[in-house]
Amino acid sequence: MVKTLLKQTKEYKKYSLMTMGAAALEVVLEILIPLLMAGLIDNGIEAKDMNAVFIYGSIMFLFAIGTLSLGFLAGKFAAHASTGFASNLREAMYVNIQTFSFSNIDKYSTAGLVTRLTTDVTNVQMAYQMIIRTLIRAPMNLVCALFMAFMINARLSLIFVGAICFLVVVLGIIMFFAMRYFNQVFPKYDELNESVQENVVAIRVVKSFVREKYENEKFKNAAENINRLFIKAESVLSFNNPAMMLSVYTCILLLSWLGAKSIVGGTLTTGQLTSLFSYVMNIMMSLMMLSMVFVMITMSIASGKRIAEVINEKSDLVSPNNAYMEVKNGQIDFNHVNFSYKHGSGEPVLKDIDIHIQSGETIGIIGGTGSAKSSLVNLISRLYDVNEGSVLVGGKDVREYDLETLRDEVSVVLQKNVLFSGTILENLRWGNENATLEECQEACRLSCASEFVEQFPMGYETYIEQGGSNVSGGQKQRLCIARALLKKPKILILDDSTSAVDTATDASIQKSFEECIPETTKIIISQRISSVQNADRIIVLEDGQINGFDTHEHLLETNEIYKTIHETQIKGKEEA
Repeated sequence: MVKTLLKQTKEYKKYSLMTMGAAALEVVLEILIPLLMAGLIDNGIEAKDMNAVFIYGSIMFLFAIGTLSLGFLAGKFAAHASTGFASNLREAMYVNIQTFSFSNIDKYSTAGLVTRLTTDVTNVQMAYQMIIRTLIRAPMNLVCALFMAFMINARLSLIFVGAICFLVVVLGIIMFFAMRYFNQVFPKYDELNESVQENVVAIRVVKSFVREKYENEKFKNAAENINRLFIKAESVLSFNNPAMMLSVYTCILLLSWLGAKSIVGGTLTTGQLTSLFSYVMNIMMSLMMLSMVFVMITMSIASGKRIAEVINEKSDLVSPNNAYMEVKNGQIDFNHVNFSYKHGSGEPVLKDIDIHIQSGETIGIIGGTGSAKSSLVNLISRLYDVNEGSVLVGGKDVREYDLETLRDEVSVVLQKNVLFSGTILENLRWGNENATLEECQEACRLSCASEFVEQFPMGYETYIEQGGSNVSGGQKQRLCIARALLKKPKILILDDSTSAVDTATDASIQKSFEECIPETTKIIISQRISSVQNADRIIVLEDGQINGFDTHEHLLETNEIYKTIHETQIKGKEEA
């Protein structure tokens, strides 16, 4: 974990080292001030030498200014280093998430990834800032103050050693118990974010079903879980200050008593006792700062592990060495394919799929809910890998292609259509960032999107709200189809992506495909017979197996499942 996180300091190592240097010099000047104070008292005030008072006082003033200046610089450098480090962590996670396959993404919830990119990174950032500044300053201050105290009076300095040993034991016990709660609390943030995310995304559904009270209760429970764990952790940490104060006051009392006796006995001067009082505060404050650092580190360890987990996650789908960089055509072959989402375990989702599709064919896929229609087409663009058998595109195993090359030639319009905030033109150019306005207009004509886009006052410059909330479901589907067409793919997959358009528009879209992209292999998944009946051949899926693969006419004669679906839908139309 530590190695993974430290790699992200990169160009900010310079600021980190400058912070440490400034903090070290600050300690040196700070430690010398009590020594100068002793000289001022013994050689100036008690000797009634105003010249010595002026000299010692001037040097102390300059040292104090130096300490303040170095403290300011250390803070500034630490801010540069920690914010840059946090920025690199977020970027490293975000970039790696883009490489994830669907199976990698399945391991993490969206809310969990958001928490890692925000709350967890903030915790690690604060800990890093304290480490490069306070974790250098506090131990050095502690050691130097203890060394100076021993130089003044070794016997009295043993009081400090006893206090340090006591605090180390107490802080160790506190950290041990607090860590247990912090390890539990951050996963609870995922649940809280998930509750917020679901509520905001599905706010229309929540309001239409009058479920605000239920959602409020769910959020309240998630927040209370975090609150409960933080209270337990903070309750443990609350012993920190009493233990610290007990040590400080015990040291002061013992030092006052034994120091006074030493002064009376002539073995200690008043100035030296004053210096010892300063050093005891230095030592105790250093211990206080160290305890704060350990608290922050304790909190951030759990966050650091979660961040490192995402950065170190390797996609299980990678391009091979000497990968093919060109897809010959849209021919597709499934050779006795078996597939399950959990490789090596679990019930197979697809079983012994053996079908062969010629380039340029239009293939329909129909089947009941859960029959693995989407799973089948996901294998074509290698969003998942097969367990057994092989999937070939253009005569080559998909595992032998460069991933970008393959996916550029396989355009998929998924069940859940997504538009991004921006203009219609910007959304369309996701398919081809260099597409001209004329090419975008042609793609919209093929997908029957031009008829409504051109009616907008701003036309193709119309702004699409986040998630496409200002266009209808059917309009969103047609824009997504146009976006896919701009890739000019060799294979076009429509995964139930015309479900929100009427049958006439659906038929018009398919007619445009036949006329304008005849060489592109078209795979149409649908629940409607009318959407697939004009396909060259139709696959009937049942429980992840091929139940039929033939033309519409032959399936009506030979396939009971297809015949039943057809009769049910025809009867439903007649009754409607």
